[in-house]
Formats: sequence, structure tokens, C-alpha cells
Amino acid sequence: MKLPTDPARNLAALIRCPSVTPAEGGALRTLEVMLKPLGFSVERPVFAESGTPDIENLYARRSGNGPHLMFAGHTDVVPVGDEAAWTHPPFAADVANGEMYGRGAVDMKGGIACFIAAVARHIDKNGGPKGSVSLLITGDEEGPAINGTTKLLDWAAAKGEKWDASIVGEPTNPDTLGDMIKIGRRGSLSGGVIVNGRQGHAAYPQLADNPVRGLMSLVDALLHPVFDKGTKDFQPTNLEVTSIDVGNPATNVIPAKATATFNIRFNDTWDAETIQAEIHNRLDQAAGRKKYRPGKKTSVDYELVWRDRPSHVFLTRDDKLIDTLSASVAAVVGKTPALSTSGGTSDARFIKDYCPVVEFGLVGKTMHMVDERVALADLETLTQIYERFIEDWFGQGLA
Repeated sequence: MKLPTDPARNLAALIRCPSVTPAEGGALRTLEVMLKPLGFSVERPVFAESGTPDIENLYARRSGNGPHLMFAGHTDVVPVGDEAAWTHPPFAADVANGEMYGRGAVDMKGGIACFIAAVARHIDKNGGPKGSVSLLITGDEEGPAINGTTKLLDWAAAKGEKWDASIVGEPTNPDTLGDMIKIGRRGSLSGGVIVNGRQGHAAYPQLADNPVRGLMSLVDALLHPVFDKGTKDFQPTNLEVTSIDVGNPATNVIPAKATATFNIRFNDTWDAETIQAEIHNRLDQAAGRKKYRPGKKTSVDYELVWRDRPSHVFLTRDDKLIDTLSASVAAVVGKTPALSTSGGTSDARFIKDYCPVVEFGLVGKTMHMVDERVALADLETLTQIYERFIEDWFGQGLA
């Protein structure tokens, strides 16, 4: 049987699986077909939780005597949006002008396709790495992230699995392949502020209590002053108000309630508990100010609701992992990648609790966009980087 050494062929097979989250869409079955001829054992556990969709995941391992490297990623993709706006069908894997089109091409079926090709080439040339290689692949990264990587890690660890290092194949490069390795991520926390007022006629404000005025005080306190000026490894903490709503279609009615939602990305000055305490303190102080509510004797009546689970800030300090990957990138593309903690969150936030983890994949310019696509040349280059990394991280010994 022909080994899956061609990343473009691997990716085309994956793109043709319509695995829009939470659907498996045939993607995990396709991976299993690729991996078994390479000597991987493959399991596809399904996890469930009330109120969320059941999710099928994949864990594959090729065992050897030596260290254990995990490659992590996801086969689920975001919806295609307006399919008529695509130049090429989103699940056809068409190639035009040296680029392959399709949902998931860069986020992140492309990274998976390249890693499998790299492992296949290494096995074909050397007989296999001196150690174990596993793939931890979820179908829930673009969804709630409840029945995916976090439960798959727990499941594997309960079976006795231990890892020495991990690469997450997310598209980390902003402009060209080799720009950036992610060595950590800021924390993320979302919340909502609800201000209760008293409804009334806009012409008689003395008979009402406008919650918008109270909300303005609270939002102002969330945005000023700045939380910090950043640290050696992280950007400044930043809070963005993402929605303000009163649910009021009338222009002459003071509403009874006003709400604001926000998301804060915090650096290692804080943890989830201390940043929550800071926000509570800011809101409590602002609730008693009279700036927007002159003449009001009472404090702003508000509730603070935390949404979802916080993502914790982390920084990877494993020199072998970072230095080997950096050297592999430099050897293939001729430049040393920047080490960054910028951007949003990824499943690395779960993996960090089990082993050192970094992220490196394709160029992310078209992820989640209409006409998501990847250059065929980039697929080959990333495969060569992964192959070089496998050789150097494990050493040249055979399994």
C-alpha cells in the first residue's frame, strides 16, 4: 500500500470530508485509513455531556522505545458561510494557480496532512523514530471545546499515556511560513454586566432610573485605566466590550435593564482569580459614582455574570522542544521564527497541563474566510519542517 507521503493528497482527502463542527463528516475515518499502514493503533472515542453535541475524537499511537511526541489538532471546521461566494466549492479540494481551496485547508486539516506526510516519509526512509508518536485529534475545537481535547487527554492519561512534548498544528504564521512559533497564550475570560433600572417615560426621568447611565459608569471603569503595560513575554492585558443591549425598540421609553458583555485577554501579571477580583473591584467602585447619574442617592444595581470557563495564561519553557523546532524551521526556510504568545486561544491551553507544548503550522491569512486556501508549496515546506523536527527531536536511531 502506498504510504501517505504526499501532503497535498492527504489534505485533499480531508477537505472532501464535510466535517463542519460538530459533524465527523468522514474525516476521522480518513485519518484512520492513512495511519494504520504506518503502524499506528487507532481509537475513536466519543464523549458526551448534557446540553452539548456528542463528539467523536481520534487517538492514534505508534509505539517505540524512547520519548513520546504528541501532535495535536482538530478536523472540525467552521461553517462555509455563503457557499455561492466561493470561487471553488468549499469541499472539493480544487487546485488553481498553485493553491488548494477548501474549508479547513489551513485551519487546520493542512497541518494534520503535513504531519502525517512527515511521519510517513520518516518511516519510509528510516523505519520509524526512536520513540513513540501519537496524534490527538478532536472534532470539537471550533465548537464548545467540551467533548474534545480536554476529555480526550483525560481519557488517554487514564489509560496510562504520558507525553514528553507536543506540537499543535494550528496556523501560526501571519504572513509567510516560518514567521512564528507560539510558545504560550494569554488567558481569556468572558463576562456580562447586567444593570437593573426602573422603566419610565423619557420625558419624566425623575420617575425612572435609566440603567444605561449606570452601565456607562461600569463600562468606563472596565476600560480605564489600563490593566498593565505588558510583560517580557506577553502583550498588555486588554478588555473589549463586545455587546451593549437594552432590548428596547421604543425611542421614548427608558428601559428597565441594560446589559454589556466583554472579553478580556490577560497576561502573566494575572491569573483567572486575580483578574476576576480586579474587575469586581472596579465595578464596585464605579457603582457608587455620580458621573452619569447626578442626584441619584443609590448605587448602581448591577450583576456580574462570568461566562464559560476561563482559559489560563501559560508559557512553555522547554528548551529542547523550542530550540529543535526553531532550528528545523531555520534549516528549511532559512530564517529563525519569532517566538510569540500573541493571538487567541487554542487547545494548547489544555495540553499544557500534561506536557510542554508549542504551536506551529501553516500561514493563517485565509482561515475562516470564503475561499480558504493554501499554497501547495507551503504544504511541502511544512512537511519538510515537521520531518526535520522528527529526525532531530528523536535523533537518528531507528525504532
